[in-house]
Amino acid sequence: MPNDSCAHLTAITTVRHGKRRECAECVKIGAQWVHLRTCQQCGATLCCDSSPNQHASKHARATLHPVVTSDEPGERWLYCYPDEMFAEY
Repeated sequence: MPNDSCAHLTAITTVRHGKRRECAECVKIGAQWVHLRTCQQCGATLCCDSSPNQHASKHARATLHPVVTSDEPGERWLYCYPDEMFAEY
């Protein structure tokens, strides 16, 4: 997988994708989302920072799960929140 200076990104050997194409937290509160991200530690699929509720980054801060992948069709990248780094795969 990614080979750069971020230990969180280099630790990803298999990319996890969401089982459902929806933000689990937005569904609970009846909110809308823009794009989806999937946590590489627990598999939660949540909304991006362009979405009103920014559930993916809130999840990363609350759980200390550092890496997400885009769950948008055609996008193949990972993002590390603590190191603010992207990596394509």
